[in-house]
Amino acid sequence: MQILTKARKNARQQVSAEELAKVKPLPVWFFAFEGVLGAAYDLCHAWSGAWTVILAFAAVNIVVGLTVLRRRIKLVKALLKNSRTRAIAFGLVAFRMGAHALLGAVGAQVASAAGHLLFAAVMGGATVALLWFDQRVTFRALGLAPARTAVPA
Repeated sequence: MQILTKARKNARQQVSAEELAKVKPLPVWFFAFEGVLGAAYDLCHAWSGAWTVILAFAAVNIVVGLTVLRRRIKLVKALLKNSRTRAIAFGLVAFRMGAHALLGAVGAQVASAAGHLLFAAVMGGATVALLWFDQRVTFRALGLAPARTAVPA
């Protein structure tokens, strides 16, 4: 019985080369919501009303994901299940905690709104860049990276 279950699972996971060729990467701007989540802690410290903007941004992200990028839902789910994506998330949390602990240890805590906004920009940018890079590595590993065109001289 267990062998039959494994065979069914493998059959569902096998994807034809044609189906893989049709998969298109998510645009960089799609990762902006994750960047906002990466910056949410500092945004809320810089501005107390930021949580309402973050919730509105989440609603827009859901609508865009379910309409414009509907055909790429499987890709989004695959990226969320990816162990590298989880490692990026935990790494960013560890970076934030470590940076705040280190700054606190040297007596330079981030206390001003400008400092929190700067930290939010760094965390948001790092989140977007790392998720885009993770997607790019995945596509290259699968042999789906778009062909580079030569730049005319």
